Amino acid sequence: MLLRKLASVVTLIVSSLIAVTPTSALGASTSIPVTSPCGASGAPHYRHVVWILLENVGYSVVGSPSAPYFNSLAAHCGLATNDDGVSHPSLPNYIALTSGSTQGITDDGEPSTHPLSVPSIFSELGNRWRSLVESMPSACDQVTSGTYAARHNPAVYYQSINSVCQTNDVPLTSPLNLSASFTFIVPNVCNDMHSCPVASGDAWLRQMVPQILASPLYQSHQMVLFITFDENDSQASNHVPTLVIAPSVPRGERVGVAFTHYSLLRTTETLLHVGLLGASRTARSMVAPFHL
Repeated sequence: MLLRKLASVVTLIVSSLIAVTPTSALGASTSIPVTSPCGASGAPHYRHVVWILLENVGYSVVGSPSAPYFNSLAAHCGLATNDDGVSHPSLPNYIALTSGSTQGITDDGEPSTHPLSVPSIFSELGNRWRSLVESMPSACDQVTSGTYAARHNPAVYYQSINSVCQTNDVPLTSPLNLSASFTFIVPNVCNDMHSCPVASGDAWLRQMVPQILASPLYQSHQMVLFITFDENDSQASNHVPTLVIAPSVPRGERVGVAFTHYSLLRTTETLLHVGLLGASRTARSMVAPFHL
């Protein structure tokens, strides 16, 4: 009886370990704990970049008791403490992040209002990108409906990628397809903290981020994850936090030099070896400050 109970306890412990450790990494010398994903040894060779954009809360989320998971990531990885959005409202920031300019947009108009014939990170990458868009009714959907906001899905604004958009801008499903060089994960307007409490978005991150960290690409030191906000709560400073999560980022790293959304674009373009667009040419890169 005692032996059977002991065996049951051992099984339970092993099962718990497997639940938080990537299967592909069990027993591997390069395994990275999902609960402490930064500060790992070994040279990085990043070929994949993932973005998650949240909405409107801005820097006040840092230290907020409503966002324990977000702040746990900040404690274990990197945080840009002096990062700013470039405009208000949402759409100009998404366009700036992906094209190096707001393209003169000052509102949240639908794609039919702002068809853009300009280069973007999507066109730079050809077919090597993917947008995973939560609650989007159909691929490359250009009409806001329900909890899907087209203004948070910048790929649908760029005319030159229309055909690729139909196959690469797709509804978010599980398991995550992270095989593209660049993956843009778009929460719906509840889970991005726009229309629901901060705690709702934090709970969503707690479900989503471990899937990314457990992926073979992250575990093999090939992937960088950035989590940021499009803008703050309309304050003039537009101060936002940006989390930088990668195996080579020192644990608890804080970088106080000034960044903007153009810095994130430049950093991504540099890591993926494509040209620099618009204001990203003169923006400060995050590569060296965060040891990428």
